Amino acid sequence: MAPTALLSVSDKRGLVPLAEGLLARGFTLLSSGGTAAALAAAGLEVTRVADHTGAPEILGGRVKTLHPRIHGGILARRDDPAHRADLEAQAISPIDVVVVNLYPFRETVADPAVSWETAIETIDIGGPAMVRAAAKNHADVAVLTDPHQYPGFLEALAAGRVDDALRRRLALAAFAHTAAYDAAIAAWIDTRLGGESVASPLHLELPVRQVLRYGENPHQSARWYGEAGAGWGAARQLQGKELSYNNLIDLEAALTTVAAFGYGPGAEPAAVVIKHTNPCGVALGAAPAQALQRALDADRTSAFGGIVALNGPVDRTAAEHLTGLFLECVVAPSFSEEARQHLATKANLRLLELAPGAVAAASGRLQLRSVLGGVLAQQADDLPIDPDTWQVVSERPPSEAEWRDLRFAWQVVRHVRSNAILVAREGLTLGVGAGQMNRVGSARLALEAAGENARGAVLASDGFFPFDDTVLLAARHGISAVIQPGGSRRDADSIAACNAHGLAMVVTGRRHFLH
Repeated sequence: MAPTALLSVSDKRGLVPLAEGLLARGFTLLSSGGTAAALAAAGLEVTRVADHTGAPEILGGRVKTLHPRIHGGILARRDDPAHRADLEAQAISPIDVVVVNLYPFRETVADPAVSWETAIETIDIGGPAMVRAAAKNHADVAVLTDPHQYPGFLEALAAGRVDDALRRRLALAAFAHTAAYDAAIAAWIDTRLGGESVASPLHLELPVRQVLRYGENPHQSARWYGEAGAGWGAARQLQGKELSYNNLIDLEAALTTVAAFGYGPGAEPAAVVIKHTNPCGVALGAAPAQALQRALDADRTSAFGGIVALNGPVDRTAAEHLTGLFLECVVAPSFSEEARQHLATKANLRLLELAPGAVAAASGRLQLRSVLGGVLAQQADDLPIDPDTWQVVSERPPSEAEWRDLRFAWQVVRHVRSNAILVAREGLTLGVGAGQMNRVGSARLALEAAGENARGAVLASDGFFPFDDTVLLAARHGISAVIQPGGSRRDADSIAACNAHGLAMVVTGRRHFLH
């Protein structure tokens, strides 16, 4: 009896060459719906499922392959006499190869305007049933769920190497395929229902995008998971080495920081330099090139080996600023042809174009972090700042220039690791204190980095002041205004220190810890 292959695919890439290869090896082809039509249109001999089962498609095509002649042929154990007897009694032919991929549910719900009815109708039923049946009975059946598997399978078939090891690997891929499909359905429904239930499980469906050279250190293995067209997967790398684990972590910090000022057309030009996930230079400018030069000049020592993000196009002038210092990566909405030609001399510098739409699509996402035995999830801290809700608590209100500096400083300090202190003036960071065990320690770092430039500048703190020591230190360095969340039981001490030294203080009512 000739072996039988059942083909029923939504993604028809590589279908005809696969079918031709199977026919050449003596297989009988069994198919349904659009797949059968595609094979017939290619002039290939194919038996339709309805003719094989003697049962027509019903319910508008909802039921085609859910039939004992299909699932009996897939699930029968060839080494079980009782199974063989059942097949003979029911005149069921064994099915040796199952080629199935599923209705495009994920592609359908990628449209935010898709209706509930359309999405639900795109949920495959017969496909997953056949895939799971074939994967369960992989001792006798080979199951293919991805067009990329076809050439290798045909080579193995021709060489007589469709053995247990290959069928097990194909079964693993098949179960992963259906698990990811179900996870995508559950995640979409959860999102449509609000995703607010405490008992709502976390559904992740993330294919391996890249096996990285190593993780944070060379002795740590690492992988990058994510859809090719989502988030960083939507970025176009124009030149440079492969992205590393640390590059990706720093790029995320850089993009999040610069996007706080807008990203793409209409955004106020801003540039960010990141080193070890913390901004060491952030600046606004009349044009992206000016913002970039200011951000680099803020701390060129720390910028060495850093990551740069701009929220506007990189032109030739900006490119010239990028060639005077060793940098790892640059991300921006676009690079002019002149900029690319100029930067081509730095072959190892990674250039990434990331469209504004990809950044906007990532807003409101969950942030995930692994912990021992589980995963923590939280909403991203990306709420826009609202100065109308801020309160002046000092006797002296900020001047108009101080208000501008305070808004800028507050926009940036939320992207600095806690305890975070930031000194800024005229749309430029002057000093950054990050990740210290006490707030006054971060203040010392930021103020010492700012030096004489701290006089007349503003100071921002991501958390409240538990004591007045930070304010007193700021006053000694000439800081003119302070912004902080407020809420300490000893706020009055810090306010009194501001009043005694003529500083303005604004409280925002919202902290921005970043761990």
